[in-house]
Amino acid sequence: MKKIILSTLVVFALTSCKKESEKNNDTVTATDSASTSETPSPAVSLKVLTPDHISKILNNKNDTLYVTNFFATWCGPCVKEIPHFKKKIEELKGKPVKITFVSLDQKDIWNTEVPRFTSEHGIQDYTVLLDGQLMDANFYKNNFKQWDGGAIPFTFMRKGDQTDETLGMISEEQLDEKINKFLNSKGDKKIKLDDDYVAGTIGTPEKM
Repeated sequence: MKKIILSTLVVFALTSCKKESEKNNDTVTATDSASTSETPSPAVSLKVLTPDHISKILNNKNDTLYVTNFFATWCGPCVKEIPHFKKKIEELKGKPVKITFVSLDQKDIWNTEVPRFTSEHGIQDYTVLLDGQLMDANFYKNNFKQWDGGAIPFTFMRKGDQTDETLGMISEEQLDEKINKFLNSKGDKKIKLDDDYVAGTIGTPEKM
């Protein structure tokens, strides 16, 4: 039993980044997060949300599948899983699915590195900014069963009352399996909440 628990912890450690590392990421090279480019990318204006706005997204309960991925540009595992989400965005056009990337990068690079990174990876239309310093214990307790904000990436999915949480990097196979499971389930119809703050929309039948 101890061996199983130890193995699980080792796997999680290899597929996630401690958020504390963000404080020291000024010295981290772009090798682990994005390829460097001598030609600067055009500036992209990203929407800044509060924890309350993010909570609204996380608690939307209807027939739409909401996939929310918390990441940072300096987090290697975060970057490695982005192509999986991008592939699903293309595959799920016309489906009631909304994928949102929530950047937890430091505020001092919100107008520089983060816009460049999202533009380079083609996720600028699906990314919002969130000040991680504002995410207190109540935020995690009220929105998640497992995640305490200690490490990223973290992916939260909701359709109706059904939810799923993935701690650490998610593989393409896992993402496919989880999304297909939600899309094949009927789910419960609930009153739709304000969804104006969702960044990326994939085939949304109507604006909520």
